Amino acid sequence: MTALTTLGQFIIEKQADFPYAKGELSRLLRDIGIAAKIVNREVNKAGLMDILGDAGSTNIQGESQKKLDIFANEQFISALQSGGECCIVVSEENDEYIYIDSEISKNAKYIVAIDPLDGSSNIDVNVSVGTIFSIYRRKSVEGKATLEDVLQKGVDQVGAGYIIYGSSTMLVYTTGKGVNGFTLDPSIGEFCLSHPNMTVPEDGYIYSINEGYYTHFPDGVKKYIKYCQVEDAATNRPYTSRYTGSMVADLHRNMIKGGIFIYPITAQAPNGKLRLVYECNPMAFIIEQAGGFASNGYERILTLDVTELHQRSAIFIGSSNMVRQAEEMMKCFSPQVTKKSFEGVVNIQ
Repeated sequence: MTALTTLGQFIIEKQADFPYAKGELSRLLRDIGIAAKIVNREVNKAGLMDILGDAGSTNIQGESQKKLDIFANEQFISALQSGGECCIVVSEENDEYIYIDSEISKNAKYIVAIDPLDGSSNIDVNVSVGTIFSIYRRKSVEGKATLEDVLQKGVDQVGAGYIIYGSSTMLVYTTGKGVNGFTLDPSIGEFCLSHPNMTVPEDGYIYSINEGYYTHFPDGVKKYIKYCQVEDAATNRPYTSRYTGSMVADLHRNMIKGGIFIYPITAQAPNGKLRLVYECNPMAFIIEQAGGFASNGYERILTLDVTELHQRSAIFIGSSNMVRQAEEMMKCFSPQVTKKSFEGVVNIQ
């Protein structure tokens, strides 16, 4: 029987791969893993406790907050505050960044951006949800870390990962040396290496997009969807449409089986809807480390300038050949899509 490799053991073994190799990033990843176990416990018994439904509040995005959204946010922030390796936490659920001002964190060098519970609209109907996190090393060398330390491009990430709470709970992460997946073994309470050296197939047969908004999509996206639906034996089309409403769940499936996830600009969201800092950049880093590609339809996601904490972006992400083809259709049929491009087509609110 093959010996299990736990997340903690794996992180220690790979510590030499980290550019600074002093153990801080290792400890930071373990802190995130601990918080993930606590959130997993609550997600798994959500139907038995009073943590389903809306919390009666909205986040900075103007979106209704679920009770588990708030719980997950508190758990990850608490773990990062007490771990001593993080100087700033930024969360999709908080208006501003959280500076950690404590004795144990006075020399902390890392910044964590987190979407505590992606796909939270699925909680009440028992469909997979997830957590997305991104890790940066602060740029400044002295004094308090500031917003400028947070607003770094995706290429500057030193780590990123996601946790998917599904039929089993998995933590998938990268520190720029490939992607590895760990499945939580509830019998021992540990994440164990189950998917070493994960890679995204260059081609796939699944496309993930909310086709209910089809009339609101730019022409390049409409053309790509129609391409996916045309029967062609040589390219194994038509492709299969799969969309759950959770970016983590859809991308996890597509990373294993091959496919593309698309969340484009629309008339109602001319800058895109997903958050660049909390969702697009970390998932792009993971997917590219696994051999895939991520674009906003015109440019590589990881090279986009970050100017705001809650900046939004369109995203085309997954199997490299599929993303490149979708990107070409955007450039051909929607060369300069702006809010004005939609006027007269649909009513912009």
